[in-house]
Amino acid sequence: MSRPQLPRLSALLSACCAAACTPAPPAASSGVPGWTQVWEDDFDGAAGAAIDGDNWTFDVGGDGWGNSQLEHNTDRTDNVRLDGDGNLVIEARVEDYEGNAYTSGRIKTQDRFSLQYGRVEARLKVPKGGGIWPAFWMLGTEIETLGWPTCGEIDILELRGEEPYTAIGTVHGPGYSGAEGVGAEYTLTDGDFSDDFHVFAVDIDPGHIAWSVDDVVFHTLTPADLPPDTAWVFDKEFFLILNVAVGGHFVGPVDDDALPTQMTVDYVRVYERAG
Repeated sequence: MSRPQLPRLSALLSACCAAACTPAPPAASSGVPGWTQVWEDDFDGAAGAAIDGDNWTFDVGGDGWGNSQLEHNTDRTDNVRLDGDGNLVIEARVEDYEGNAYTSGRIKTQDRFSLQYGRVEARLKVPKGGGIWPAFWMLGTEIETLGWPTCGEIDILELRGEEPYTAIGTVHGPGYSGAEGVGAEYTLTDGDFSDDFHVFAVDIDPGHIAWSVDDVVFHTLTPADLPPDTAWVFDKEFFLILNVAVGGHFVGPVDDDALPTQMTVDYVRVYERAG
């Protein structure tokens, strides 16, 4: 993208806990019933290798990202790399770098891959610790022309590091952005999301989005669920983003003792409805 500092305001207007149990994370599979896989990155490669530039590019910078974040996101393998075991690692570190006290990574499929409708999922293990903010999310491809939030934002997963047992799914659009984003929570009753891998997904259909964790749907959204007199902006193309933020108004104070810390991603896959 031509602008490195995209706005990333993200908070919660409405939250509901729909999880009554802790499902076992499903193993990685070649497909999902009812869906046809159309894109993937399984992050195969040598330990320490860079990510696939045909799939991903970087957001680089450290001016707060619109959220008062404290990290400088780099394109170095110190912060974003393959681990040699089929995983992507995004590592946040205490590091004096370009005027910031922390470094981390933020990668995106902008200008590489986008989708309008389908299922988007990642199998990943989140980091935890005060002030750590991992996310798997999407922005409308019209960000450069329409700006945010008119382009639309779909947060598949956000998590406050001080509350690692609660996953949050949210949308942002014109009239319901920032602190007024519309979303819901999924809370584990045993352990937290940093203990093991889990599959976080959204199913996007015309006028309908469903969020799930380990195939348990915990939230659905239609135009009728938006605030009155606001527009549904999700029937368009979106690209994918993975990042680990440090600090910002969405999370609490940063616990330096929790760093370095990593988000480990087994795969990212995109499907279309079969037929």
